[in-house]
This record gives sequence, structure tokens and C-alpha cells, in this order.
Amino acid sequence: MDPRRTLVFAGDSVTDCGRRTDPDGLGDGYVRKLYDDLGERRPRIVNVGISGNRAVDLAGRWSTDVLAEEPSLVSILIGINDTWRRYDKSDPTTAESFEASYRAILDPLACPVVLIEPFLLPVKAGQEEWREDLDPKLDVVRKLAVEYGAILVPADVELNRQATTVGAATLADDGVHPSAAGHQALADLWRKIVLED
Repeated sequence: MDPRRTLVFAGDSVTDCGRRTDPDGLGDGYVRKLYDDLGERRPRIVNVGISGNRAVDLAGRWSTDVLAEEPSLVSILIGINDTWRRYDKSDPTTAESFEASYRAILDPLACPVVLIEPFLLPVKAGQEEWREDLDPKLDVVRKLAVEYGAILVPADVELNRQATTVGAATLADDGVHPSAAGHQALADLWRKIVLED
């Protein structure tokens, strides 16, 4: 990759991973693993994930946190909190509202875009019912990837496939936040889809 480029990773806690207390600003999740894997010719990598964010929150800070970095590529992983808040706070986000917020972040971009599927690995009792809410949002992400010509990283599909072998809790002990192994799996998938295909 060209070291003169700037890659911006945007999203929620899965991207954040403590980046705001990390001197390098990368956190200790998949963004850090990609940074380490890319070596000396890596581009400038900026992590603007914020724990707890939903798509509407990302839209609200898009200009200052993402566009201001003049990115060469933007990678977005958002959506699980749009589902989770329905079940823990009785604060749902409709698929239509999710799509409107997602379009608001895609429309101003003038660079290549990577969309990572939000994912859920059913670990805890009752999480299977989250699929009723998450699956329509996954459909939105997949549709927008086609419409906007973005690269789709099928994280939900691939991590659930891996979970059948290693166990869901090995990849994310609460079904949402990846373990070190889960972050490595996500970084490996991102690299394979974005850089090697």
C-alpha cells in the first residue's frame, strides 16, 4: 500500500477498542492488528471509532472526524448498537432510519469505501432473537455496498462460519465484542477482502 495514503476506520466499540487512551490512537483491536500487519509501507491509519455509537451518531460527527482527515479510503463498521439498544434500552432504530443515517455518511465521500457487516455471534440466552432486528440492517449494508460500489467485508457471515468450528465465545465472549482471536479473525478477513482480492 502507498504510505502517502490515509485510511480512516469509523465505527463503534469494536473499532474504538481503547484508542482514545492509546498514545498511537489505534486501540488494541482489529485496527491495531491491521496496522501491525501492514508493516513499514503502511499508509497513515486513523481510528475514529467511539464506543456506543449508532449510525446516527456517526453521521453527526462525520465532517469533523472523518472528512477532515481527507481520507484515501474509509472503512465503516456500524450497526450492532442500532440493534442492541432495542433490547437493553427499549430504544429501537428502524431499518429505514438506519439506512437514512448510513446514506448520510456515504454521500459525502469521494474515495473508496469499505463496509464491514455488523455481526452477532449468539453466545448469551436470547441473543438469537436479535436476528429479527439485525438481519434487515445487514440487508441495508449489503444493498448500500452494491449501490455505492463499496467493498463489502462479510464479517457476520465469516465470523459465524468460524464460530461453528471454534465456538462463538472464543471469538466474542458476549457475542458482540471480539476477543483477541475475534479481532485477529476480523483483521485477517479485512486484509483478504480489501487488499488481496
